[in-house]
Amino acid sequence: MVVIGVDTGGTFTDFIYIKDGKTGILKILSTPENPAKAVIEGVNKIALQERKNIVHGSTVATNAVLEKKGAKVALITNKNFEDVIEIGRQNRTELYNLHYRKNPPLVDRNLRFGIKGRITKTSEEIEDIDISEIEKLTSKLKVLNVESVAVSLLFSFLNPEHEKEIKEILEKNNFPVSVSHEIVPEFREYERTSTTVLNAYVLPKMKNYISYLENNLNKDDILRIMQSNGGSISAKTVEKEPIRTILSGPAGGVVGAKTVANLTGFEKIITFDMGGTSTDVSLIDKELSISTESHIEGYPIKVPTIDIHTVGAGGGSIAYLDEGGSLNVGPESAGAYPGPICYGKVELHVDQVIKHFKNMSKKLNLTEIQLAEGILEIANIKMEKALRTISIERGFNPQEFTLVSFGGAGGLHAVFLAKMLNISKVLIPQNPGILSAVGMVLSDIIKDYSMTVMLSEKNTDYYHLSTLFNLLEKKAVEEIQKEGISPEKITINRYLDMRYKGQSFEITVPFSKDFIKEFHQAHQKLYGYKNPDREVEIVNIRIRGIGETDKFSIQKYPLKSEKISPEAILDERDVVFEGKPMKTKIIDRDRLEAGNRIEGNTIIVEYSSTTVIPPYATVFVDQYKNLVISLQG
Repeated sequence: MVVIGVDTGGTFTDFIYIKDGKTGILKILSTPENPAKAVIEGVNKIALQERKNIVHGSTVATNAVLEKKGAKVALITNKNFEDVIEIGRQNRTELYNLHYRKNPPLVDRNLRFGIKGRITKTSEEIEDIDISEIEKLTSKLKVLNVESVAVSLLFSFLNPEHEKEIKEILEKNNFPVSVSHEIVPEFREYERTSTTVLNAYVLPKMKNYISYLENNLNKDDILRIMQSNGGSISAKTVEKEPIRTILSGPAGGVVGAKTVANLTGFEKIITFDMGGTSTDVSLIDKELSISTESHIEGYPIKVPTIDIHTVGAGGGSIAYLDEGGSLNVGPESAGAYPGPICYGKVELHVDQVIKHFKNMSKKLNLTEIQLAEGILEIANIKMEKALRTISIERGFNPQEFTLVSFGGAGGLHAVFLAKMLNISKVLIPQNPGILSAVGMVLSDIIKDYSMTVMLSEKNTDYYHLSTLFNLLEKKAVEEIQKEGISPEKITINRYLDMRYKGQSFEITVPFSKDFIKEFHQAHQKLYGYKNPDREVEIVNIRIRGIGETDKFSIQKYPLKSEKISPEAILDERDVVFEGKPMKTKIIDRDRLEAGNRIEGNTIIVEYSSTTVIPPYATVFVDQYKNLVISLQG
């Protein structure tokens, strides 16, 4: 069986594959009109007839929301609660923008329907639903050409019977249905409803996408999809819960970066993934950082995701003069079509760049070199801000971390960003341009489950909570086994969402016999204080079920000479660093050996990426052929 990892980006679709015991990589231009076309094209180039095990990171759900090209969705909720998704929270993300407007809900007001029926906060039914009302509503949904339905009722996470009845009627009438007790069985109706609506919004498009892939693969091929939580699941599961793939591609990169960094001995890392369209960053303090408070386009997503921060700065970001005549870069990207000016069937067209640079530099009264450095500096500042957001703003000192850079454009900027943040080490893995695809092949089957319990520390203890966890664990083991994982390869991790009584939001901490002490320590680290005398509340219990998959091992090489081979030096030319041209070696990364050392002002080229080493940095090629870059001073 050929193992293939696929990552669809805005500019390129990346592949890594293991065939006949050998590893290979492939990059082809993405096909934005139908991303599945590029996936099938690449898979067929790698292994047309052989049986394949494919793990795929998809941007279909993400793009459907960003481009507002999802399904026509109806929302069914309790009477008088139709506007919860529009009212939302009072938070404003742009406090000083006088023209700020929230994104409108994904469900129009005339497609939100309140029905009879009510469950209380103690899970009791005080009003039954009216089946005839649901059946009449179903007929109305057909007349309105509704393509997908979200159902979110009050306290369904405690008693889901009403949602189950509604789902059954809708499915009999062939409507795709998303019900909140299956997507997010937790309290907070706004976030729960928003997540359920998002799932319904992208569900038909994702189902069509997966069907296209399956119809164009061989019948005995295996297809798994990468989730936002760092694990993969079967395509069949994703067809029901596509919301779990909303950060699927970037999550693969974080998993790949963590695996490679851990092999090299780095446990505290900041991942920096710069592709053609955007840059994604995440902080790993020994363990993946998981969030249940993610947003996309201002819409809350309550399912667990790797904590990833994205900015619109990529290798294909467009440089332009804004309305005030100032130079700016991004977030708009040239994408795969038409692609950056210099693209010409992958071979660079320098003459096109020179023509456009001459025009823009005249408008700004700058030299062409000053313009080029200005564009790079603006892009770096935007990415530095993203790195500060996930480190300094959350109480972490970036100097204690190693910057792990990947993505096709990451190596061009990584060392400069490390200098701006006083980070002393940068790690660039082998084949950095396809590391997200590598992470997908290295991913396990992961399923997250949660349950709202609302317990005071006075009314519970370790043993009581353990019995509640057992209910979720049984479900997790059963569902992971359905994914083809044997029981001995399943691990269960337990967590608690906790807060001081009266607080609005929770902190997730590992479940242990000292869980109260763990919470106080976590609160101290995150907010700078703790209050052991204050009552603690357990809001949700969570489990993460991990099914270990078979993986390829990353090759380890014996250390050789520090001196690089003369054949590795392809050229020497003038390159501008901080306004000064310097003689710079161009080195072929494929000809570097483990143990080689390189002093600054060097450009290292390879199939999937390019790495720039400025004069103040040195490179060591480690035993996994990663580039370990040290910054001087």
